[in-house]
Amino acid sequence: MNPTPRRTFLRQSTAGAAGLALGGLAFSAKSRAAVAGANSRLNVAVIGIRNQGTVHLNALCGLKDSHNVRVATVCDTDENLFAAAVKLVTDKTGAAPATAWDLRRVYDDKAIDAVFLAIPNHWHALATIWACQAGKHVYVEKPASHNIWEGRKMVEAARKYGRRVQVGLNNRSARGVNEAMAFLRSGGIGELFLARALCFKARDSYGRSPDGPVPAGFHYDHWLGPAPARPYNEKRGHYNWHWYWDTGNGDTGNTGPHQLDLARWGMAKNEHPVAVYSAGGLFGFRRDDGPPTPGTRVYGGVETYGHDRTSQETPNTQTAAFTYADGTMIEFEARGRYTNHEGSRGQEVGNLFFGSEGWLELGGSSWKAFRRRGKEPIAGSKDGEPGWKGEHWGNFLDAIRSGKDADLRADILEGHLSTSLPHLANISYRVGRSLRFDGVNEKFVNARDADALLTRPYRAPYIVPEKV
Repeated sequence: MNPTPRRTFLRQSTAGAAGLALGGLAFSAKSRAAVAGANSRLNVAVIGIRNQGTVHLNALCGLKDSHNVRVATVCDTDENLFAAAVKLVTDKTGAAPATAWDLRRVYDDKAIDAVFLAIPNHWHALATIWACQAGKHVYVEKPASHNIWEGRKMVEAARKYGRRVQVGLNNRSARGVNEAMAFLRSGGIGELFLARALCFKARDSYGRSPDGPVPAGFHYDHWLGPAPARPYNEKRGHYNWHWYWDTGNGDTGNTGPHQLDLARWGMAKNEHPVAVYSAGGLFGFRRDDGPPTPGTRVYGGVETYGHDRTSQETPNTQTAAFTYADGTMIEFEARGRYTNHEGSRGQEVGNLFFGSEGWLELGGSSWKAFRRRGKEPIAGSKDGEPGWKGEHWGNFLDAIRSGKDADLRADILEGHLSTSLPHLANISYRVGRSLRFDGVNEKFVNARDADALLTRPYRAPYIVPEKV
């Protein structure tokens, strides 16, 4: 097979790349405006307004005119965040949103058409199911769910109540990513047999702290929601929740879903793998309480402490291998300490695809493909090509108006299949061995200890229902 040269490939397929990959990426600004103008305004709420929630607010405010959307309410269990969020929306749109700390009050508001969930992983499923039951469309951040059973319940709820549910796998709305996927589909590197997803993010210790009083204005019991009751501890709260099994899924379930989604998409795997093996650990930190390192504030508004002892539960170094029924594979690797890179330009977070005629690297919205042992790329994106800022949010709003799940670029079923990969890896890691998986029934083969980690006990009244 002769891979298509870059210029010829782009001339033949760039315009149709989105249609080949997911459809709708070529939807022009003019046609969007026509859709928005022909329909009433969409009133939305953003639930969870720290960090990624602020990203949602900025994106939605930027779509105010092109998509006729209004941020009507901001919601968070921490009322201390309201002032900044209200100011952001007011400054950008001229209209102040309402506030609420209990998402159930948002769902009671019949004027709200859709909700954007930027909340901890342990809340994703229940918040989505309740929203669908209340007649709201849902944009939920990655990972779609906290565990595999929850993901299936989310799919069932979306279908039962006829709601659009989009997962925040926003790489699916990037121009360069769609172009790379079209190139893979065209046979640009031959028959694919392996994809490798990378998450190399060096993180210092998040430290330790004693249990303490709940900060004023923080509705901690509601924040815990479906998770087990436990005393408040700042190292298990805002942002730090990622590193504890009750509330998060580690970096494998944090950055991993983005890259594993692209790996699965590129490999055209619309099913679960039949086997998984994962191993790793928490490395690079002191085991004792030695002299503390001065804290450094990082993303998430939290402090890190070099090599200090940590109470983190999830691994910072992890490798996983997923095998599919046809023998093809997806690999994943997380490196949370100092590391080399991979790929021609040094991939840290991204993907590598391997085929019978060559290989392709993808990072962000940039990609390059190489033929066999060749050192020069045969195809790839142009340096400096713009991303599609706001496109994933805009796609969700367009799909609400069309009423078609097929118009979503990351429908909940796609999100569930991709999110299941980090969940499977974490289960294999936690039980300490390789596992066979029955994807049809979403159960492990002869592994009761692993099956027990497919779901979790729930705390009333925050119970994910068996029947949605």
